[in-house]
Amino acid sequence: MKLNKPQLKAFKRQLLDARAKCADEIRSIAKETSKNPREASGDLSGYTVHMADMSADTYERELSMGLVSSEQEVLYQIDEALKRMDEGTYGACQQCSKPISVSRLKAVPYTAQCITCQRAQEQKAKRAR
Repeated sequence: MKLNKPQLKAFKRQLLDARAKCADEIRSIAKETSKNPREASGDLSGYTVHMADMSADTYERELSMGLVSSEQEVLYQIDEALKRMDEGTYGACQQCSKPISVSRLKAVPYTAQCITCQRAQEQKAKRAR
Protein backbone atom coordinates (compact mmCIF):
# COMPACT_ATOMS: atom_id res chain seq x y z
CA MET A 1 0.00 0.00 0.00
CA LYS A 2 1.44 3.33 -1.08
CA LEU A 3 1.07 6.30 1.27
CA ASN A 4 -1.20 9.12 0.10
CA LYS A 5 -0.25 12.81 0.17
CA PRO A 6 -1.99 13.66 3.47
CA GLN A 7 -0.26 10.70 5.14
CA LEU A 8 3.12 11.74 3.74
CA LYS A 9 2.55 15.31 4.89
CA ALA A 10 1.65 14.12 8.40
CA PHE A 11 4.72 11.87 8.58
CA LYS A 12 6.94 14.68 7.32
CA ARG A 13 5.61 16.98 10.07
CA GLN A 14 6.19 14.23 12.64
CA LEU A 15 9.76 13.69 11.39
CA LEU A 16 10.55 17.42 11.41
CA ASP A 17 9.15 17.76 14.95
CA ALA A 18 11.19 14.76 16.11
CA ARG A 19 14.28 16.21 14.42
CA ALA A 20 13.88 19.55 16.20
CA LYS A 21 13.32 17.84 19.56
CA CYS A 22 16.36 15.61 19.04
CA ALA A 23 18.59 18.54 18.04
CA ASP A 24 17.41 20.52 21.10
CA GLU A 25 18.19 17.56 23.35
CA ILE A 26 21.71 17.26 21.90
CA ARG A 27 22.33 20.99 22.42
CA SER A 28 21.03 20.82 25.97
CA ILE A 29 23.20 17.82 26.89
CA ALA A 30 26.26 19.35 25.23
CA LYS A 31 25.71 22.61 27.13
CA GLU A 32 25.47 20.76 30.47
CA THR A 33 28.56 18.63 29.85
CA SER A 34 30.63 21.62 28.78
CA LYS A 35 30.35 23.11 32.27
CA ASN A 36 33.09 22.30 34.74
CA PRO A 37 32.06 20.14 37.73
CA ARG A 38 31.65 23.09 40.11
CA GLU A 39 29.43 25.03 37.72
CA ALA A 40 27.32 21.95 37.03
CA SER A 41 26.74 21.31 40.75
CA GLY A 42 26.14 24.99 41.50
CA ASP A 43 29.07 25.00 43.95
CA LEU A 44 31.13 28.07 43.27
CA SER A 45 32.83 28.10 46.68
CA GLY A 46 36.58 28.01 47.16
CA TYR A 47 36.59 24.46 48.54
CA THR A 48 38.32 21.68 46.64
CA VAL A 49 36.27 19.07 44.83
CA HIS A 50 36.19 15.67 46.56
CA MET A 51 37.44 12.61 44.62
CA ALA A 52 34.04 10.91 44.89
CA ASP A 53 32.40 14.01 43.42
CA MET A 54 34.89 13.95 40.55
CA SER A 55 34.08 10.27 39.89
CA ALA A 56 30.35 11.00 39.89
CA ASP A 57 30.90 13.93 37.52
CA THR A 58 32.98 11.77 35.20
CA TYR A 59 30.29 9.08 35.20
CA GLU A 60 27.58 11.64 34.46
CA ARG A 61 29.61 13.12 31.60
CA GLU A 62 30.17 9.67 30.08
CA LEU A 63 26.46 8.90 30.44
CA SER A 64 25.61 12.22 28.80
CA MET A 65 27.98 11.54 25.93
CA GLY A 66 26.31 8.16 25.43
CA LEU A 67 22.93 9.90 25.29
CA VAL A 68 24.29 12.38 22.75
CA SER A 69 25.58 9.52 20.64
CA SER A 70 22.17 7.82 20.72
CA GLU A 71 20.40 11.07 19.87
CA GLN A 72 22.79 11.68 16.98
CA GLU A 73 22.00 8.20 15.61
CA VAL A 74 18.27 8.96 15.75
CA LEU A 75 18.92 12.32 14.09
CA TYR A 76 20.79 10.53 11.28
CA GLN A 77 17.89 8.08 10.85
CA ILE A 78 15.40 10.96 10.71
CA ASP A 79 17.48 12.72 8.05
CA GLU A 80 17.64 9.49 6.05
CA ALA A 81 13.84 9.11 6.31
CA LEU A 82 13.37 12.69 5.06
CA LYS A 83 15.73 11.92 2.18
CA ARG A 84 13.71 8.80 1.30
CA MET A 85 10.60 10.97 1.37
CA ASP A 86 12.16 13.36 -1.16
CA GLU A 87 13.20 10.39 -3.32
CA GLY A 88 9.73 8.86 -3.17
CA THR A 89 10.84 5.67 -1.39
CA TYR A 90 9.56 6.53 2.09
CA GLY A 91 7.31 3.81 3.48
CA ALA A 92 9.00 0.99 1.56
CA CYS A 93 11.30 -1.43 3.38
CA GLN A 94 14.92 -0.79 2.42
CA GLN A 95 15.60 -4.52 2.61
CA CYS A 96 12.68 -6.32 0.95
CA SER A 97 10.96 -3.33 -0.77
CA LYS A 98 7.57 -4.29 0.66
CA PRO A 99 5.43 -1.53 2.20
CA ILE A 100 6.02 -0.71 5.87
CA SER A 101 2.74 -0.76 7.80
CA VAL A 102 1.23 2.61 8.68
CA SER A 103 1.05 1.55 12.34
CA ARG A 104 4.82 0.89 12.33
CA LEU A 105 5.50 4.24 10.67
CA LYS A 106 3.33 5.95 13.27
CA ALA A 107 5.34 4.29 16.05
CA VAL A 108 8.77 4.80 14.46
CA PRO A 109 8.42 7.28 11.57
CA TYR A 110 12.12 7.10 10.71
CA THR A 111 12.21 3.31 10.37
CA ALA A 112 13.80 1.95 7.21
CA GLN A 113 12.55 -1.61 7.55
CA CYS A 114 9.29 -3.48 7.84
CA ILE A 115 8.75 -5.33 11.10
CA THR A 116 9.63 -8.72 9.54
CA CYS A 117 13.02 -7.55 8.27
CA GLN A 118 13.71 -5.66 11.51
CA ARG A 119 13.04 -8.78 13.59
CA ALA A 120 15.23 -10.90 11.30
CA GLN A 121 18.05 -8.37 11.65
CA GLU A 122 17.73 -8.35 15.45
CA GLN A 123 17.75 -12.17 15.57
CA LYS A 124 20.85 -12.26 13.38
CA ALA A 125 22.58 -9.74 15.66
CA LYS A 126 21.65 -11.82 18.74
CA ARG A 127 23.15 -14.95 17.21
CA ALA A 128 26.32 -13.07 16.28
CA ARG A 129 26.97 -12.14 19.93
